[in-house]
Amino acid sequence: MRGKKQSTFMKAISWKSISMVGCLLFTMLGLCTCGNTEYEFSNKPCYFIFDNSTHNDPTLAAAMTPYSGTFVAVTLTFHSGARFFKFNSNQGTSSESKLDGIDTRRSLILGMNEGLIVGYGVLTDPVTFYAYDRECPNCFSPEEMPLRSYPLQISNTGLATCNTCKRKYDMNNGGILAEGEKGNKMIRYRAFTTGPYGILTVN
Repeated sequence: MRGKKQSTFMKAISWKSISMVGCLLFTMLGLCTCGNTEYEFSNKPCYFIFDNSTHNDPTLAAAMTPYSGTFVAVTLTFHSGARFFKFNSNQGTSSESKLDGIDTRRSLILGMNEGLIVGYGVLTDPVTFYAYDRECPNCFSPEEMPLRSYPLQISNTGLATCNTCKRKYDMNNGGILAEGEKGNKMIRYRAFTTGPYGILTVN
């Protein structure tokens, strides 16, 4: 009788040990995954919300359309004392949209030097919506005084090119280096869109 109790007890200990080891492994795997995901995104300040249901901008709408192959550079410009969002796409289209009352009350940080690039990459299934900093990650330095800009030029092939270092980055593939000397990939921010004429959020 005593032996049977010990056997039952040992089985309970074994299953408890296996369960604990399984939970530990699952937790470690989760931590590793979260760590890798965090490193995909920059910790540099960036904050941009654009409601295209009120602005109805067709250039930005194309970038927020899956499988369109469109990436759009977002910057700010000024006319007669008013601020405008300026959108230039890799398909050759451009447009401007005046900041409305809601836009002016929102916090606005367009990356490291007032410029972002947004659009859907087409190399994943489902497709991934990306937001990149517009500055070359290997040339631009926010500590440089006076501040010099090294904006990336976007092409209809899905590449972003720095005219200074001549590196080319693959916007369809997380901004990795496609051509040129070794270096950093494009700086990426978290981004979400609710559709072509919905809300774009970058942070």
